[in-house]
Amino acid sequence: MTSVLAAIYPWVKAIHVMSVIAWMAGLFYLPRLFVYHTEQVKAAGDADALFQTMEMKLLRVIMNPAMIVSWLAGLALVLTPGIVDWSQLWPWTKAVSVLAMTWFHMWLAARRRDFAAGENAVTGGRFRMMNEVPTVLMVVIVASVIVKF
Repeated sequence: MTSVLAAIYPWVKAIHVMSVIAWMAGLFYLPRLFVYHTEQVKAAGDADALFQTMEMKLLRVIMNPAMIVSWLAGLALVLTPGIVDWSQLWPWTKAVSVLAMTWFHMWLAARRRDFAAGENAVTGGRFRMMNEVPTVLMVVIVASVIVKF
């Protein structure tokens, strides 16, 4: 098994990077859609239905599959011999950040369900603030992997 992972390492790494890019795009865009939905759209109108469709499709068609592939490819990379040295700090900072990013994804999914139920209680300002979460996590993850501190 480990020899197979070593042989396909470049492909797994490429798939991981591509899926993370797609996941991050959604993590940046969905909270921004929520800002506009909260501040510009009246409940139960045509615009509300349009926003709910865009938010649902972004989450289900792009973000969820991208997160799953990111996780699967990332775990394959972790299992590839010689790639991760758990005695260093960087894999731990990346792991914690990926868990936080996954939590943020789930938080966004819960807020989408709130919109669908007509029960959104989060302000546009709070969504704007939460929109910075993936940026901070991305900085930590990229610095962890590239600099390997």
